Amino acid sequence: MYAVVVRASSLVTAVLALLPLAAVLETAPSEARVACPSEMAFVDGTVCVDKWEASLVERGSGRTFSPYASPNGARVKAVSKGGVVPQAYISKNEAEVACKAAGKRLCKEAEWVKACQGKAATAFPYGNEHQPGYCNDAGKAPLATYYPDLEAAYASSSAMNDARLNQVPGTLARTGRFRKCRNSYGLYDMVGNLHEWVDDPAGTFRGGYYLDTRQNGNGCKYRTDAHDVSYHDYSTGFRCCKDPRREQRVP
Repeated sequence: MYAVVVRASSLVTAVLALLPLAAVLETAPSEARVACPSEMAFVDGTVCVDKWEASLVERGSGRTFSPYASPNGARVKAVSKGGVVPQAYISKNEAEVACKAAGKRLCKEAEWVKACQGKAATAFPYGNEHQPGYCNDAGKAPLATYYPDLEAAYASSSAMNDARLNQVPGTLARTGRFRKCRNSYGLYDMVGNLHEWVDDPAGTFRGGYYLDTRQNGNGCKYRTDAHDVSYHDYSTGFRCCKDPRREQRVP
């Protein structure tokens, strides 16, 4: 029996050797493999999305850029990591540049919403009913700590971009700290923590931040388009998307 198997195997090898290589590849079964970077999740069968809100590093040196300062033209790129302070004080224009420097892009609005809602398309990343404490959506109001006249503070760009604001205890959280604010795709903090810019030339951010996830919609439906693409303050952040790489694999 063993000898028969050997002869059959040898015959197959001989036949394949007579065929042109192109014919062998043409008739061999193949399948597409979708590749997303390890810090991203494959969402809705179409797009790679950062698992965590973006932070910044300096291009070239790789040093961490302060999450409490506006990039203001600095040469930075976006990174997505768990357990770090995410980047606030950033405009849509600056977020777009940072994503591009990382070989990514800002998420389209529809992509962002699908990513937030998870595979079951729920109102919040974790389900349809709001659960207190699951996401960072009930934080302390930092402006009141430093600016007794809140009306004047809201009208002041310097006050709204004060580096001290997100360092007040009970405000901005490190990425992934709220472990229950995770959806079925493995994405964290898509509701609360920071507003997230999306790819809209009119200027739109989604998801709310640590003080507000309901005023302009609820949970994943939260949407603000009241600011232009150059606007930034202590509440504005982002995450990146990327078109997946599809590779043909021949077994």
